[in-house]
Amino acid sequence: MSGPTSRPIRAAIVCDPLEEGWASMDLTGEMILEHFAARPGGAVAASCVRPRWHRRAERFTGSGAARNVDRIFNRLIDYPRDLKRLVKQSDFDLYHVVDHSYSQLLHVLPAGRAVVTCHDLDTFRCLLDPAAEPRPKWFRAMVRHSLRGLQKAAAVACNSETTRQAILAHGLLPPERLHVVHVGVAAEFTPAADPPADAEVTAMLGETAGAGGGLLHVGSNIPRKRIDVLLEVFAAVRRERPETRLWKVGGAFPPAFAEQARRLGVADAVVTLPFLSRAQLAAVYRRAALAVFPSDAEGFGFPLAEAMACGAPVLASAIPAFLEVGGPCARYAPVGDVAAWTAQALELLDARPSADEQAAALAWSSRFRWTTHVDQLAEIYRALLA
Repeated sequence: MSGPTSRPIRAAIVCDPLEEGWASMDLTGEMILEHFAARPGGAVAASCVRPRWHRRAERFTGSGAARNVDRIFNRLIDYPRDLKRLVKQSDFDLYHVVDHSYSQLLHVLPAGRAVVTCHDLDTFRCLLDPAAEPRPKWFRAMVRHSLRGLQKAAAVACNSETTRQAILAHGLLPPERLHVVHVGVAAEFTPAADPPADAEVTAMLGETAGAGGGLLHVGSNIPRKRIDVLLEVFAAVRRERPETRLWKVGGAFPPAFAEQARRLGVADAVVTLPFLSRAQLAAVYRRAALAVFPSDAEGFGFPLAEAMACGAPVLASAIPAFLEVGGPCARYAPVGDVAAWTAQALELLDARPSADEQAAALAWSSRFRWTTHVDQLAEIYRALLA
């Protein structure tokens, strides 16, 4: 297919339904659309594609089981059907699925004209490492359908070299179809003060706002985030620095972690923050004494990059993705080693970074820009349509 020369490339940016609630996937789609729109020259005309969410079980009950039923129907039936109809009615040059867990959509997209952003391989873990994640046969079949869709992609934008290497290690796609396209940090994440957002965050934190800063964790409570380690380290830090608080962004602890916090005697020192705007989250990063990320697996690590961009000291697990994103400007500890984590955390809390160290971290984090991201995507699009 010959690519357009006198008009912009018409790209459909295929986004998750907002009802899914995947903040990082929503951010990716939003930033791609925003930065293509602002890109000089208008070489890519990007349009958001997001068919409506169909409610079935949720019309009768708000249970988690009902939501999961609706998710399955929307992912496997409704979205593919609606997207197939759109493909027939529109004249897009190509389609870009921004969430690899929606790769089943590629089964209805034109061959050779579909791009997928792959954030990690966690979605496919039940197939790639079934011993670590056993699932029923029907679930594996659903995931296999999505994986086969990913394998149909003409190009895959890997959010990190770590993700690219994982895809290659499992032999899922040939290297010529894989491109490292680092995701970016939104403009709100900066060390510069934002008085309205700063005031809002101060009100949310209340009396803990001035308690020597807090240990900050931004992320969900899924197993790979290692909230169990986070709580053990926080409890150990509190024994040395009783004034320390844990600021948790990403949802309240589920019962098992809430019980762990009570058992460790730190439940009353955890401040769970509500949904935050990007400006508010940046304000939290700026006042954190230390941002901590004890995950045992990641594909990139948006919060780590955002924390660095705001000038917050960072302590992260020594896993490939974090080493790639944090580079020489973050501190690292072995996965799950509570003693090592505690020692590093106390050292960082006792010695704030110097001006030179802060400047180096800001310079390093500046390589993760959405402007660069869409420039690289435009090159991939052009190559597909050449």
